[in-house]
Amino acid sequence: MSLVLGLNAFHADSSACILRDGELVAAAEEERFRRVKHWAGFPREAIRYCLAEAGAGPADLEHIAVNQDARANLGRKIAYVARSRPDLALIAERLRNKRKRAGIDELLARELGAGFHGKVHFVEHHLAHLASAFLVSPFEEAVAVSVDGFGDFASAAWGVGRGGTVEVDERVYFPHSLGVFYEALTQYLGFPHYGDEYKVMGLAPYGEPKHLEAMRRLVRLRDDGTFALDLAYFRHAREKVAYEWEDGVPTVGALHSAELEALLGPARAEGGLLTQRHRDIARSVQAMYEEAFFHLLNALHRRYRIDALALAGGCAMNSVANGKVYARTPFRRLYVQSAAGDAGGAIGAALCAWSTLAGARRPAPMDHAYWGPGFDDAAIAALLRERDGAIAAAGCRVEHVADEGRLCELTARAIAGGAVAGWFQGRMEWGPRALGNRSIVCDPRRADMKDILNRKIKRRESFRPFAPSILREAAAEWFEVDDDVPFMMQVYPIRADKRAAIPAVTHVDGSGRLQTVTRAANPRYYRLIEAFRAATGVPLVLNTSFNENEPVVCTPAEALDCFLRTRMDLLALGDFLVSRG
Repeated sequence: MSLVLGLNAFHADSSACILRDGELVAAAEEERFRRVKHWAGFPREAIRYCLAEAGAGPADLEHIAVNQDARANLGRKIAYVARSRPDLALIAERLRNKRKRAGIDELLARELGAGFHGKVHFVEHHLAHLASAFLVSPFEEAVAVSVDGFGDFASAAWGVGRGGTVEVDERVYFPHSLGVFYEALTQYLGFPHYGDEYKVMGLAPYGEPKHLEAMRRLVRLRDDGTFALDLAYFRHAREKVAYEWEDGVPTVGALHSAELEALLGPARAEGGLLTQRHRDIARSVQAMYEEAFFHLLNALHRRYRIDALALAGGCAMNSVANGKVYARTPFRRLYVQSAAGDAGGAIGAALCAWSTLAGARRPAPMDHAYWGPGFDDAAIAALLRERDGAIAAAGCRVEHVADEGRLCELTARAIAGGAVAGWFQGRMEWGPRALGNRSIVCDPRRADMKDILNRKIKRRESFRPFAPSILREAAAEWFEVDDDVPFMMQVYPIRADKRAAIPAVTHVDGSGRLQTVTRAANPRYYRLIEAFRAATGVPLVLNTSFNENEPVVCTPAEALDCFLRTRMDLLALGDFLVSRG
């Protein structure tokens, strides 16, 4: 038995995974255990979970792979410093980060205990991303592309995956970055927190691309398919921008310069009035990102003449752009892993190490995301007994429903009647999306459901949409696509004649962030949606993450706490139903 532990450490979305003989056993983000969104630092708790799931201890680990390599692109780094003479504080910060990462083998030995004697492998950041996309994809051959902020002095990389190998052919290097462009404009629009880019995506359909020409001054497209920033509008190339990745909430200092405000007008303060100008800028930001993204993809298709595409990196979380790949490029098959961002680099690093050790062998394709902790009915029953007083005080009752069909039927009928239901089943999802095991599910037919959800639980911005989960075989009837989209990483148009039937999951532009559900990948969730179709004729439900302004719930106790402190109507906790009234 060969065990490989993969890590994304000292960065936001810290995570760990473990492979046994090349097959994935477990994977989880540290935020789910620490209860801090995008938690950054060393993934101690995720490592402990992965080892426990594998039934292993530190002494059993032969190899640990980390998705960064301080030696990568070293010549480029030296040349940039010599040529650009950046702020000394910026250089000092980079050196501190390098020293911290260089000592990771000592840290691992300290954290894992004296029994650990394995070998540590450092895998270049973007190679880990490419591996995380291609090596678990269903493709024997594909173009693999990684686009993000920065990692190991590069912001994008691409190459071709064949069989059990993937290699980097070319990169875009610091300081040019589509991820930095999008993040800087996200901050400018008054969304300052790490990971707020999805808010700009949600806001964009409410505007028009009236500022696209200004955006083209920020991002220049090159003839070879790459891109370059006009650095006058950004601070990161010459000044020290505060990055905090140490054991807690990740924070990033202001990335845009005063010149950007001179071009676009004053930045919006966090919580400030959201005007049509901001909506138009958001739409222009998304349009510019797509213009650069598809410029690159089209150039790569011309170069490689391969119709399959595997995407990774933080920018691969741009589900709106992903949903336009078939319309805007010649690619005809697309795979985006459920943890496409930096968390997924843990799997990429582990697979790179395994592929090298095992002679280019690759695992089975990843067609589901259920790699986190799971809890049996005995653990859930014990929790419900322990919390019986609090449950009764909240006016709730508990029913044990051993028959899965009846459990799904009762939940589906409640949803069809307007209930907001927590759905806690099986193993937790890997990646940022709730995909039917740590979900809140509702009726997509109700035009007021978004307001109900925000009033009862979510309390989030009104412009942010909710997503549909649909039976795979019904996708083409309701959406303008017939494809597997298991991880909710693509937004597609809902068919015009269906939009009025499912207003709660239809965004203002007629689109929906799709998740296709198969019986093989998640039989209980599939059966729930089947039961909803039997009750209503609609083969999909509204699916949003089971949380309340916190990381997605991980344990039954967290699910019960969230249910009790919000105004959720029903909780399906394994084989138990907890209901109000």
